[in-house]
Amino acid sequence: MSWQSVSGPFDELAEEYDCWFENNPLLYSIELQALLAIQENLPIPRLEIGVGPGRFAQDIDVGYGIDPAITPLQLATRRSIIVVNGIGESIPLLSASMGSVFMLFTWCFLTDALDVLQECSRILKRDGRLVIGMIPRLSEWGRMLSDKGEKGHPCYRHAKFRSIAETREMLSHREFRVIESWSTLFQTPGNSLVEETPRSGTHEDAGFCVLITSKEGDIQ
Repeated sequence: MSWQSVSGPFDELAEEYDCWFENNPLLYSIELQALLAIQENLPIPRLEIGVGPGRFAQDIDVGYGIDPAITPLQLATRRSIIVVNGIGESIPLLSASMGSVFMLFTWCFLTDALDVLQECSRILKRDGRLVIGMIPRLSEWGRMLSDKGEKGHPCYRHAKFRSIAETREMLSHREFRVIESWSTLFQTPGNSLVEETPRSGTHEDAGFCVLITSKEGDIQ
């Protein structure tokens, strides 16, 4: 699996993906609330890897974005995000240049997650924060999207969903530790959604989990 094959559909379907947020306002709101629940002081400047059209970046005050797909970046610039075309495995930024790095719904699309984590460690300042927003593999939502991928969905056919336990292990391999976490979307996909308040902690059966991490050895 190459980053070109993963990013291609997002380039071709950029407008359609951007419209998803307007067509699914409640689902987006539920996910956004989990990010807004973060109590850690997330230092600036902030970068989102896989920024896409910049919807999340705009709403959580992230000023910079990187993405391999050109068309979504053009949409992100309209939302005042400063963007760069590139991949997470080789981020074209100086070492220790970012206060916080976000990966929101990007974790399952990485071709080499450990390399991306290493790059995150490199570009983060001392006491910086890495925030991962992910769909756990063992949740009903993770199973549903995995099934879509197996059936050839253009965006999810290359996705590799990971469990919370797998994610924590990979973070540990790159000397990141989870210092705060939130979970939401405990509702079953396919049913009518209702408002939901995020819960503290990580839950494998949640449809969306947010992990806030710091580099081992950083002063808290």
